[in-house]
Amino acid sequence: MTENSNRRRRTGRVPGSRSLPPWSLVAAGVVAGGLIGGGYGLLKAPAYTATSYVIAVPAERSDTSTALGFAQAYGRVATQPAVLAEAQARAGVPVSTLAESVRTATSPDAPMVAVSATSGQPARAAAMANAVAAALARQADASRKATHVELLQFSRAVRPSEPSSASAGVTTLVGAGAGGLFGGLALLVRPGRREEPEAALTAPLPGPAFAADVHSRL
Repeated sequence: MTENSNRRRRTGRVPGSRSLPPWSLVAAGVVAGGLIGGGYGLLKAPAYTATSYVIAVPAERSDTSTALGFAQAYGRVATQPAVLAEAQARAGVPVSTLAESVRTATSPDAPMVAVSATSGQPARAAAMANAVAAALARQADASRKATHVELLQFSRAVRPSEPSSASAGVTTLVGAGAGGLFGGLALLVRPGRREEPEAALTAPLPGPAFAADVHSRL
């Protein structure tokens, strides 16, 4: 009984029990992450993104470089309240929804502005993108005499046929990868167990007769 108790204190395990292999942490992380990611992909509502393009055209006493510079400027003001307030009636949604759903992008090489809108309904995504693009073109047209640049709608947004959000398969793979990474980190930071040599812990103490003999010699 005493020997079994000492062995249990040294190893932290009950004699005869078997611990899980170290790689089980990684495997458990992969399985748990995959289940969480797959569940998220199945439960999350799909999102659709539609994009409308407007292009800056130089007018009289202007050139392409000037149009490119104004395209960059118009891309930054496209999501401002003045443009969104003008677009809300045509889009059929409030300004707050447009501010959350609409994003713009510009190119350093072409005088073009991409207006993208995301929604759970494909038709609404296209309507919001087209409404903001048209409002931006009207805002630019009001100052055309001063800027000598005209903003025209180059391509209208169409109703998207496929969601832009990640599918359940993609979220499962991402979750499994993240779970495996966390499992590997947990394996690295896991505290190690140091076991002292059996001989050093079980070495017998000197008996009374041996101790008395050593004392008489001293």
